[in-house]
Amino acid sequence: MPAVLIDGKKISEELRAELSLEVARLKVMGFIPGLAAVLVGDNPASELYVKMKAAACEKIGIYSDVIRRDKTSSHREILELVKTLNKKDDIDGILVQSPLPDIIDEPAITMAIDPMKDVDGFHPVNQGLLLAGHPAFEPATPLGIVELLSRSGNSPNGKHVVILGRGFLVGKPLSAMLATKTSNTNATVTLCHTGTKDIASHTRRADIIIAAMGKAKFLTADMIKPGAVVIDVGTNEIIDPSHPKGRRIVGDVDFEAVRQVAGAITPVPGGVGPMTIAALLKNTVKACKLRHNIE
Repeated sequence: MPAVLIDGKKISEELRAELSLEVARLKVMGFIPGLAAVLVGDNPASELYVKMKAAACEKIGIYSDVIRRDKTSSHREILELVKTLNKKDDIDGILVQSPLPDIIDEPAITMAIDPMKDVDGFHPVNQGLLLAGHPAFEPATPLGIVELLSRSGNSPNGKHVVILGRGFLVGKPLSAMLATKTSNTNATVTLCHTGTKDIASHTRRADIIIAAMGKAKFLTADMIKPGAVVIDVGTNEIIDPSHPKGRRIVGDVDFEAVRQVAGAITPVPGGVGPMTIAALLKNTVKACKLRHNIE
């Protein structure tokens, strides 16, 4: 039997519905969660992502402020903008859409964000709290993956999880999150990367595989054990003459082949992507509650 599809869109809607109720509760108390998104330049993908995030905010009642700056903006200009947002009382969360133009020092911009408004979870303070087991804000994609696994009935608790990719955005923080002792994590984690010898020997022992290497169709059917849960984080554009646009998006998993062996699998698109945005909303609501000391 083909693997069960883990519907990220459906599960993200469940999470958004819960957050909508929480936002309504906060409004009764006189607080409206606010998210500022800074978009520098005219990258089409970044423009789309920010537009989707803003629409998601507005749908559940979060105040959204999209701030656009020209690609010729200087590092100092963006730095001053972030400092201004840090002081704004109607803004609980700040995200600066990546990638930034080369003339801007992106790590320095991340460092300038108030850690209590860092809803992306990238500030070193929040990274350190995560590693210490006392996270304030967890990065959106890893948080979305944890929610996706738990809400789909595939809790990592007590399982062997293999993560493919040690990137700053997904692999590294996710490995720390999944190893933390909570009811929804508490897994044994193996983190594989380009220096790992015989990756298949690790993935074949995994109960759950999370592919985040950025390599199209890297994970093949012979690399997993029957019944394993497969989470595909990849978004890779490949040439496909049969597609109307001549190109299409695929994940890091050879979906059709792996689906015949796995027990459950996420599609691309429609898997992790919607959960990332939902997790960002969750962090924004959390930021509002933390700033105002609300349980």
